[in-house]
Amino acid sequence: MDLFSSLPDDLLCHILSFLSTKEAALTSVLSKRWRYLIAFVPYLEFDDSVFLQSGEGKREKEGILQSFMDFVDRVLALQGDSPIVKFSLKCKTGVDSDHVDRWICNVLARGVSDLDLFIDFKYLYCLPHEVGVSRTLVELRVGSEFDIYWWEKDLCLPMLKTLVLDSCGLCIGQFQILLSACPALEELDMTNTRWRDSNVTVSSPILKELTIDLHGCCSVVNLKSLSFDAPSLVYFYYCDSLAEDYPQVNLKNLVEAQIHLLLTQGQIEQARALNNEMLVDDVFPGLGNAWKLITGLKNVQQLYLSPDTLEVLSRCCEAMPVFNNLKLLSIWSDMNRGWQAMPVLLRNCPHLETLIIEGLLHYVTDKCGDVCDCISRGHKVHPLTSCPVKKLQIYEFRGTIRELEMIKHFLEVFPCLKEMEIYAHENFPTPFKDAKMVERVGKMMNFYNKLSSCSVQFLVRGPL
Repeated sequence: MDLFSSLPDDLLCHILSFLSTKEAALTSVLSKRWRYLIAFVPYLEFDDSVFLQSGEGKREKEGILQSFMDFVDRVLALQGDSPIVKFSLKCKTGVDSDHVDRWICNVLARGVSDLDLFIDFKYLYCLPHEVGVSRTLVELRVGSEFDIYWWEKDLCLPMLKTLVLDSCGLCIGQFQILLSACPALEELDMTNTRWRDSNVTVSSPILKELTIDLHGCCSVVNLKSLSFDAPSLVYFYYCDSLAEDYPQVNLKNLVEAQIHLLLTQGQIEQARALNNEMLVDDVFPGLGNAWKLITGLKNVQQLYLSPDTLEVLSRCCEAMPVFNNLKLLSIWSDMNRGWQAMPVLLRNCPHLETLIIEGLLHYVTDKCGDVCDCISRGHKVHPLTSCPVKKLQIYEFRGTIRELEMIKHFLEVFPCLKEMEIYAHENFPTPFKDAKMVERVGKMMNFYNKLSSCSVQFLVRGPL
């Protein structure tokens, strides 16, 4: 029995919306009833690489790109002026920009609310003016390996709630203009977007989610100042080189923050030299001003820090804020990065419940204090005995003697600890995949008389 034949057209169109437009169009050969269903599908997705099933040199074959453009033209013509919800277009050099403009304007005139564009023409491309004045767009994603030029005149997107800028550059002054033109913006994602302004302010009274991920992206200019005035922000992901200054950081309602500062080797060496009082002045001003960024995060409830960020925090120990709301702290370690900031950081988290450590091995210094047992101390003082952490999760465990000593140390210094989970990555050759070894470690832990109050589990985590 043909069950699909009994379904109404609206439901069939909804099913087709989960396919690429090329696949949906192919269903027109099934029967007369299916022939024109593509005309009523409210979700369109065009990707020239999928359409062409790109092989080496195939893009250059005569007529191939023209057939892609003809296909998009036919589908849009068939749909006429029927309503459309989402339009996705991904195309590269060889597709005519006039066609692209015409397609975009077509769906904007039909009230599209979700527009997803990745246009890689290897030259400056100007988005149609209609994009910047749409009164129906709610979600807008724009990506390009090169600059995207935004019309500045009359720029206004009153309904836009989500804006994603991926791998593209904005001309000087355009970021501030664009942000001001989106009064309803709640989510801003900037991935590999190149800064051209030396002073940037992210200001919005209603912005809730902010992602700045410039890992692997070289900005045209070095940021002299970066400010955040977003009192409604609840999620903040920040991965970028250290700005010289953070004049304003107003993030008073922050729930989750992931901070991945990217330091040069010179900045790392200077931070350590300054910590050891070997230098008088900062060659890199950002190191001395990083405390402003950290202070602006003081109300956060979940905080994730990268290895470079920990090194930066070592320069902020005297100005370290008290994180009264922090319940979860996650630390990502690296063999070449130190834990100098860990003692002060943990002492300044009076309500911390969960501590996550991605890798125990780190750069050993005498500034790690009582957080680890890296350096033997004749007279041990453990101010962390007041740390309230109840759950400790350790990842990337390799089973080394040094790691075992640190685990025993944690059991000593965290009096409120109730649960410890130790994860060995399945790709790491660790002896803790051996049941007998696990039993021996359990007996060793019991020597410290902690297992009665703290549950210790050894687990294996697969690839993330």
